[in-house]
Amino acid sequence: MLGWVLQRGRVCMNSAFRDIIFVSDTVIFRAYLTALLITIIGANFLEDFGIVKTLYRQGFMPMANIFGGYVFGLGMVVAGGCASGIWYKAGEGMVPSGVSVIGFIAGLLITTEGLLVRFYQVLSNYQLWLTNEGIRLLSTKEVEHYWAAQIDIYPLTLYNLLGINKWIVIAVLSVVFILFILRGEFSLKAKPRVGYVWYVSGLLLGLIAIAAWWASDHFGGKPRGLSFSGPTIELFRWITQGDEPTWSVFMIIGLLLGSFGSARTLREFKLKTSSNAREIVKVFFGGILMGFGAAVGGGCNVGHGLTGASTLAVSSIVTTIFILLGNWTMVYFMFIRPMRDE
Repeated sequence: MLGWVLQRGRVCMNSAFRDIIFVSDTVIFRAYLTALLITIIGANFLEDFGIVKTLYRQGFMPMANIFGGYVFGLGMVVAGGCASGIWYKAGEGMVPSGVSVIGFIAGLLITTEGLLVRFYQVLSNYQLWLTNEGIRLLSTKEVEHYWAAQIDIYPLTLYNLLGINKWIVIAVLSVVFILFILRGEFSLKAKPRVGYVWYVSGLLLGLIAIAAWWASDHFGGKPRGLSFSGPTIELFRWITQGDEPTWSVFMIIGLLLGSFGSARTLREFKLKTSSNAREIVKVFFGGILMGFGAAVGGGCNVGHGLTGASTLAVSSIVTTIFILLGNWTMVYFMFIRPMRDE
């Protein structure tokens, strides 16, 4: 379902963020906000009614989340797509996107297991947690000590940071999101030439993200929802080392099949490559940047920007903001500035 909807809706967060400043177009961004709003409400409903275990929320790693998110944002412009975007585009036959996926895998492995592992460990070593003594900056060992001693510590969220009920925060966000979503073109009769109109894509993507929270808990052992950085490494290890496949491994395989099936039925599937060697090198390097950023920041545009943000975790919200800022920075230097010079 995920691959089908992404391909039919052309939903890629690189395009969603880029188009805001590049062509003053918020259509895909509104599809993203629609999906995020639905996921926020649905995921917290599942948690509060005990349909899934406690939603997984990351501890806030200030240096890692900010730096990793920013580099990821830079990389997805260079790679020509976000983490989910390059996967679904590879499924519809885009060879450069497949090269970006290879770069993404390389960046993840270099950072978590290779040359940059010490740098990665330093950046991600300190986290902000809410304790009985207030907000404290804890090292990884201190966090493990709290857990071993069964002392309650909580990841920072918008609602515990403000000290209010989370549904108040969700209500305020809902109003803000809806006001923005309804801005600009909106017609229930509007239909694209092929594929889905933006609000249909956003609605379906949000419902799929909610279903993924339940499915990952029911079939995968813990509620991790949709993500691409960790699952990409798990897929690589399953193929190359024979590791036990996780629920998320099959999610990525399903995405490829769904994207392929959608492209075939729309008669859009075709192996499309580039004769420009510089372009292939560029997207590969962009994939490496994305892999590095996702590893350091603890997730990608979906893991943080949709799944993590739906839990109202500060770590995911901050990372998503810096993914956006990194995207805008690279869009300026790659597209806007050259156009102004001309």
